[in-house]
Amino acid sequence: MRHGRALITMVAAVLTGSATVPLLAGPASAAARSASCTSASHTALAAKLGHDIDRALRGRVSAVAIGVDDPGRGLQCWLNSTAHFDSASVVKVTILSALLRKAQEQHRYLTPTEAALAEEMITESDNDAASDLWYDVGRPDLQHFLNLAHMTRTYLGPGPYWGLTQITAYDEVLLLRLLLHPNGVLDTRSRDYVLDLMARVIPSQRWGVPVSAPTTLTVHVKNGWLPLLTNGWRIHSIGAFTGPGGGYSIVVLTQDNPTMTYGIDTIEAIANVINRDLNPQAKSRVPASAVSPAWNTPDEPVPAGGR
Repeated sequence: MRHGRALITMVAAVLTGSATVPLLAGPASAAARSASCTSASHTALAAKLGHDIDRALRGRVSAVAIGVDDPGRGLQCWLNSTAHFDSASVVKVTILSALLRKAQEQHRYLTPTEAALAEEMITESDNDAASDLWYDVGRPDLQHFLNLAHMTRTYLGPGPYWGLTQITAYDEVLLLRLLLHPNGVLDTRSRDYVLDLMARVIPSQRWGVPVSAPTTLTVHVKNGWLPLLTNGWRIHSIGAFTGPGGGYSIVVLTQDNPTMTYGIDTIEAIANVINRDLNPQAKSRVPASAVSPAWNTPDEPVPAGGR
């Protein structure tokens, strides 16, 4: 991993297409106080999810945005879906998706260098690799991808600060839906490529939304963490779940966390009830994670640190 250049940048700054599946429901208010879950065919499940998410959030000081999308059940949950958060490393999935879209339009495969950088960026959350690809793809093509994906509420970070890209739970759900289902933006090869890398994220970074997911499902995850001088730690987790009974996605974005561990606990409390409610009969993964202290450090190239 090549974190040194990004860490030096951060420390210095601290000191100074359309889918073929049903459309998403309209984004919820950015100031909602409780989760809104809907499903025309699974009303009882939707009601239970909304109740259980609210209960999981009870007493937490974190500011939270949530998106749950299960097209197979026609089920969606939203909480503060249009609220903006500094992206930290979850934007790396967008960077890779934009690179693959650019390669598609150029009728080519990724180069060996691009493929190596992509693997480091997603599976190890390498920041230098992300910075290299941020520049290689370029702002025009990054914005082109956002336009095609209808991620209209996502705003690219200034200059080299990809970790300050402004994201919403709604747009992150749109992105995961592009990866999970056939669409006119990313072809099958590109979608499978991103999902494969997300499925191979190293063990120490597989906390968050994978908690309590069935052992029968493949979990595709990308997390981000970023401490800033205001609004505490930004801790985010986005994930897609594939396999028998899968095909759904979960997005949880948080800030105002006093510590990294507090933010992870908030996300995992939410993910625990979502995965269990969606898979009541399945054997689940352990409903808690132990985060290595080695990862509780900022290394995002942003003006105030993070990952």
